[in-house]
Amino acid sequence: MRLLSLFLATASLFGATLTPEQRQKNLDSFEFVWSTIKDKHWDASLDGPQWKAVHDEFLPQMRKAESIGDVRDILRQMISRLHLTHYNIIPGDVYSDLQETAKPIDVDVRVVGGKPIAVSGKNAGKEIAGMDDVVARVDKQYKDSTLRDMMLARAVKAKLSEEPAKAQEFEGHPLGEPVTFGNLPTQYFWIESKHVGDAGYIAFDIFLDPPKLFSTFDKALADCAKCPGFIIDIRGNSGGIGGMAMGIAGYFVDEGNKQLGTMFTRGVPLKFAINPRNPHFNGKLAILVDGLSASTSEILAGGLQDLHRARIFGTHTAGAALPSVIERLPNGDGFQYAIANYISQSGKTLEGNGVTPDVEVSPDAQALRSGHDLVLEAALKWIQAK
Repeated sequence: MRLLSLFLATASLFGATLTPEQRQKNLDSFEFVWSTIKDKHWDASLDGPQWKAVHDEFLPQMRKAESIGDVRDILRQMISRLHLTHYNIIPGDVYSDLQETAKPIDVDVRVVGGKPIAVSGKNAGKEIAGMDDVVARVDKQYKDSTLRDMMLARAVKAKLSEEPAKAQEFEGHPLGEPVTFGNLPTQYFWIESKHVGDAGYIAFDIFLDPPKLFSTFDKALADCAKCPGFIIDIRGNSGGIGGMAMGIAGYFVDEGNKQLGTMFTRGVPLKFAINPRNPHFNGKLAILVDGLSASTSEILAGGLQDLHRARIFGTHTAGAALPSVIERLPNGDGFQYAIANYISQSGKTLEGNGVTPDVEVSPDAQALRSGHDLVLEAALKWIQAK
């Protein structure tokens, strides 16, 4: 499931002193989180003494917690022992806040050469000043992690959210339409379809709203029956519904018995089988990715790369590929947890490793300022080559 909204990074962690009823609900929530990991994590060894020791370590702290902020901090410390993405505690007030007024800021940002720049909109290529301390702090924490680019961009956007006038200066893609899925807070979905040169092109920000996404693909591919190539731009796309990757792959793989990879749960492995569909496209396929491409984006790009059906352009992906779900806790907060490990068709573990592009091309501030998207241009050059 898509990594959660930037709003979570800035949500308040502190609250008033807890009532006896709230304390009990927090203890119940603690037990729910611990036992869910014990029972549903794909590694059966967690149903043993090591994870029990983690429970016994954090339970006394939970009993002493004096605020909801303390409770969330303790739970996050506990789940951090797994050293995996897609585990998080979502403040209960995030749901109502996002439903009512709060929206993520409309800025598409990357950190290039240590400097945050806008990569879309009227000021594409322009540096977002005043972020040196933010970049330095996050860069130090995630220096050797595949999550570095994603966390740097999110930290900059979090800082920008405190300065609306400045954020407006760097507006990028439109937020799109609000969509919901399960217990995930409201997300915003946009999709763009057009021709770039003689190639078809689709870009979208999240794998949600299946009717709109697939109808857009249907029309784009029908209109591009004679195109030499097609481009799927999932830069900045942090995932969504994992199964949608199989549906999109079906437009480009016409052989049966092919799959993107395998999801390994505590029970039966689930193969991400590709079902060929119409309209079908047999021309060249380029997929654009970057350090903010995660989860379902990595499943799609990595799987089609393994099948030698797509050529991947851009920069290394986030390495955050675990499928996850969200459940509400007794205290009203949400608990996001991974339900399986994911192995690509070639046997690669995407979590913590990500997808390495076939052609590595990084964004360039000067090129963006002059209206050039070097990653897109590299993909077009490959498509147009004899």
